[in-house]
Amino acid sequence: MEKVRLSKLMSEQGLCSRREADEYIERGWVLVDGVAITELGTRILPTQTITLSSQARNQQQARVTILLHKPVGFVSGQAEKGYKPAITLIEAASRHSGDRSRLRFSPQQLRGLAPAGRLDIDSTGLLVLTQDGRIAKQLIGEHSAVEKEYLVRVSGRLSKEDLARLNHGLELDGEALRPAQVSWQNRDQLRFVLRQGKKRQIRRMCELVGLRVTGLKRVRIGKVMLGDLPEGRWRYLREDEGF
Repeated sequence: MEKVRLSKLMSEQGLCSRREADEYIERGWVLVDGVAITELGTRILPTQTITLSSQARNQQQARVTILLHKPVGFVSGQAEKGYKPAITLIEAASRHSGDRSRLRFSPQQLRGLAPAGRLDIDSTGLLVLTQDGRIAKQLIGEHSAVEKEYLVRVSGRLSKEDLARLNHGLELDGEALRPAQVSWQNRDQLRFVLRQGKKRQIRRMCELVGLRVTGLKRVRIGKVMLGDLPEGRWRYLREDEGF
């Protein structure tokens, strides 16, 4: 059996991200079969047991994940073309009054807080920002299969054949898209459930079947719903929630 880089195995097992794994190894917070490992690049057998020290687990528990109802006009990540990034909305005054988390907001929580997935500038709805590499990997990792649900207002006519193509049969950037779940929500609104997230994917899919998107809102990521979170407000992901 071939040995594998320890940090790679830690990421694959969902213990942390690769970057976090290297940090934990350097601090002596990673044990393999009960023995602390401190050398970066260490390789072990996939059958060996990896555990994190209490210091690493405590650090992970202190990391926050925030759910934001992003308005139109804000970019998900870095500022661009004069538009503000969504993280600028995260402040004590904009916390949702219905947030049941016992966490207290601190500017320290903005350090390393990054969006786990995109929501384009013209779209609104649920955006996840996290300090936790495990959650980022779960939502945007190469093999992520977490569902994302959208309500999409459209104009144009859609045949049964093209509705079937939206569900499965389209390609973007020369690559066949994964099967989706697309159905009519009401007369001018479609419901999309996707397991991938190409740039402006829904808008481009609609263009391919002759529809124009006039409004797009993400209402669910995995098991976490946007719910009654008001636009421009945020709350913490609760301990009893998971994607």
